[in-house]
Amino acid sequence: MNEALHRQLVSGELTGWRAALGRLGLSCLACGYAAGVELRALGFRTGWLKETRVAVPVISIGNLTAGGTGKTPFAAFIARWFREHGTRVAFLSRGYGADPGAVNDEALVLNLLCPDVPHLQNPDRIAGAEIAIQELESQVLILDDGFQHRRLARNLDIVLIDATNPWGFGALLPRGFLREPLSALRRADIIVLTRVDQVSAESVHSIRQRLLKIRGTDACLEVSFPSHQLVNSRGETYSWEQIRDAATHQQRRIAAFCGIGNPAAFRQLLAQQGLKIEAETFQIFPDHHRYTREDVDRLQTWATEMQACSIVTTQKDLVKLDVAEIGGIPLWAAEITVEIHAGKEPLEERLNAIRKTIPVDEFEDWTVSTEVK
Repeated sequence: MNEALHRQLVSGELTGWRAALGRLGLSCLACGYAAGVELRALGFRTGWLKETRVAVPVISIGNLTAGGTGKTPFAAFIARWFREHGTRVAFLSRGYGADPGAVNDEALVLNLLCPDVPHLQNPDRIAGAEIAIQELESQVLILDDGFQHRRLARNLDIVLIDATNPWGFGALLPRGFLREPLSALRRADIIVLTRVDQVSAESVHSIRQRLLKIRGTDACLEVSFPSHQLVNSRGETYSWEQIRDAATHQQRRIAAFCGIGNPAAFRQLLAQQGLKIEAETFQIFPDHHRYTREDVDRLQTWATEMQACSIVTTQKDLVKLDVAEIGGIPLWAAEITVEIHAGKEPLEERLNAIRKTIPVDEFEDWTVSTEVK
């Protein structure tokens, strides 16, 4: 089942007896998934499964749902905070979706956003942590997409919740998008509610009330990912006003495509910038899609048929394509920033507390240890 069909099915967009039967089948599969999740959680609670604590602080940035919540730009935001405070930091990730011997799309974007921060991709993130500490002399490790990866102990667990779809359609995979039950949010130290600019104040309040019931507190950061300009593969920039004016002057359209976990959020970002993106001028690829020559040819044909004067995509897609034009039509990516609307002070207090634990003695004295919880 492809991603688009899966989303339509679990969201209830598809109706009729076939859709109902499909959701029933997914519910049965979700029961097995739930049993596996609970067994694993029990293993960590009882100490049967062990956590390994390394010699430097680890910050995990993850989510509870499958699909995009904004982990990559937020991880870059945290890394830049530490770099601005003179701390050596490194990213750790599994490298999901990467070809053998290559890095995945998140790593390409993080390299673009934080060129001075090394990124180690290794399915064994404990081994990656040891390399970052011993060979790169990293003082803080950022564990990307680490909420479910509990083998590596962390000093701070940050969980992102996308305000446009906070609860993953209310069910575990594959019936919904939840990776764990909502009760798992109690493990989190900090909750970050993302894309708050794309929902109403009432929706934000409703999410906070749900958090209060789950965690006993509604404390969370409220974050948006505004885009102030576009960028291409050559590092050139273009303003949103310029791309709108060019389309109006040429009396042509703007086309857009993406291969991310939450394509609806990207489309809404374009609408917020005043771009009229219709269904026929918006293409969706699966998350982590690997673009082929045939894909580029199809995009070229499609954009030409749409009489597009520009094509807009995400930075995650641009770094994989690494071209400035498709069929002579300029290709631009929305450059994303992080804006904190609420909760910044408590976050900085926690980050400063971590920074103060970094030893001032010789780095070579640090060691790696294992502890059981």
